Amino acid sequence: MNSSTPARSPLFRRSSWAEWKQVADILRQETVGGMLLLAGAVVALVLANSPWSGFYTALSEFTFGPEALHLKLSAADWAADGLLAIFFFVVGVELKREFVAGDLRDPRRALVPVVAALGGVAMPAIIYAIVNWGDAEALRGWAVPTATDIAFAVAVLAVIGRHLPSALRTFLLTLAVVDDLVAILIIALFYTEELNVVPLLLFLLPVAVFTLLVQRRITACWLLIPLGITAWALLHASGVHATVAGVALGFAVPAMKRPGETASLAERFEHRLRPVSAGVVVPIFAFFAAGVTLGGLDGLGETLTDPVVLGVVAGLVLGKAIGIFGSTFLLARFTRAELDGELAWIDVFGVAVLGGIGFTVSLLVGDLAFGAESEHGEHVKLAVLAGSLVSAVLATVILRLRNRVYRRIHEEETRDEDRDGIPDVYEEDEPRPGAGGDGAPGGVAEPTEQPRR
Repeated sequence: MNSSTPARSPLFRRSSWAEWKQVADILRQETVGGMLLLAGAVVALVLANSPWSGFYTALSEFTFGPEALHLKLSAADWAADGLLAIFFFVVGVELKREFVAGDLRDPRRALVPVVAALGGVAMPAIIYAIVNWGDAEALRGWAVPTATDIAFAVAVLAVIGRHLPSALRTFLLTLAVVDDLVAILIIALFYTEELNVVPLLLFLLPVAVFTLLVQRRITACWLLIPLGITAWALLHASGVHATVAGVALGFAVPAMKRPGETASLAERFEHRLRPVSAGVVVPIFAFFAAGVTLGGLDGLGETLTDPVVLGVVAGLVLGKAIGIFGSTFLLARFTRAELDGELAWIDVFGVAVLGGIGFTVSLLVGDLAFGAESEHGEHVKLAVLAGSLVSAVLATVILRLRNRVYRRIHEEETRDEDRDGIPDVYEEDEPRPGAGGDGAPGGVAEPTEQPRR
């Protein structure tokens, strides 16, 4: 062979570790995850209402899997029951970390977002029930508007609120974590039609072995992944929605660091799996779940007058705002609980409106309540999309205005520091302007200090 002949380079070379790490870090950003989720939904809507709608339907209904194990499911079912279990595993790990080492560990700090989340679940359900009272079938969807999509909501906040106080993001994250926990309980308790006890009891065995291994810090994939798949399959056979298996396994992961560890096992699992969840799982689920046929102007008008659609939209847009803001205000009014001193009530209202983005879990609950192919099921998809979009737009207007206020404060304080040549620092015992909140409801004053970035 001629030694001067240059070696051929492969057409698709496997990415280096540095390149993969860069891509994974990008996918961990809330804005990127939210945009991918939105892209999956938009592509589904376009395909479902285009000449390629037949292809989209055939792809969604394509079945595969072992029939002997009752796992021959459609592609849409695999996305909702299978892939989404990875999303819920990440949620379970995050919940465990919050309860053991995060804000939810301290009852006093957790009280406000917990009460806000419960109010944000109860009020949308009540509004939906009022709109659909007397229709037993429609009432099955009472839980559809109760969920907040954490990825989408935090992505919107990250895009529009660069200068908003960090406490606002913390409040939204903690509220959404509790909201996820309530949604999981609702799915397990109210949308399990038939319970098979034997697979449910057998489900506990792989979960116990998985727990034992991770507690001993044994993280070999060839051990943990088969156990997770076995637990998922058994729970699926039991009649309980299989995504709950992801939450159970996530709760098993230790959230506290051992001596010598730089990060807890929960943090390591979340760090590794969040790019998969945000970049692959959720967009694919959105692609299969959001493909609703609008049916032209006449069909769209008929759909929008369906009480199920009105109940979902009203629950997301009005119920979330009233429930989250109202419960938070009442708690601060009648107890000694306080919001973070950086926040004003208009900020809390903006977050409450933002909580009306109920994409991923709301679409899942809609499928469980009515079935993806039913008329109500199709209408629920459109209702969730419409309610989430309206909530996102209203929250963007409110929080964008507030962002300008905080940006102005930041710029003024920066000019003062530059003019004086020294930072504007207060003594430890000297009260900061506006702190203490005697003149604001519940001890929450208008923010006058420099926002934490």
